[in-house]
Amino acid sequence: MKTFLFSYFTIVCVLSLYVFQEPALEASIQRGSEIYADFCVTCHLDQGEGVANTFPPLAKSDYLANNREGSIRGVKFGQQGNLVVNGVTYNSVMAPLGLEDDEVADVMNFILNSWGNTSEKMVTVEEVGAIQKK
Repeated sequence: MKTFLFSYFTIVCVLSLYVFQEPALEASIQRGSEIYADFCVTCHLDQGEGVANTFPPLAKSDYLANNREGSIRGVKFGQQGNLVVNGVTYNSVMAPLGLEDDEVADVMNFILNSWGNTSEKMVTVEEVGAIQKK
């Protein structure tokens, strides 16, 4: 009986985390779309396609999929130097945007769940706060 109750409790907890994360993720994505429109669209364009050989695409980006921490760091602190996205090398500067950690999390959730990108894990304020400038 104890094993059954423990198993039942564990399943209920896991399911409730999933159920409650979905609305939080949707709200974060909505806020992130507004931040993207204010800060990112000028360089990365409406559909995240970027500008050839100047600003890397965010749409279907292998860099975003494979470099979560580096992507968050770039949005939080800006970045410069060579960056390879979908097999193309970009060498431009992205100035720091001056976003708060919650805004970085929201815009990352929007980007990671738009234009062919998918992320199984929501970017949280705590995750963004733990990332330090290199």
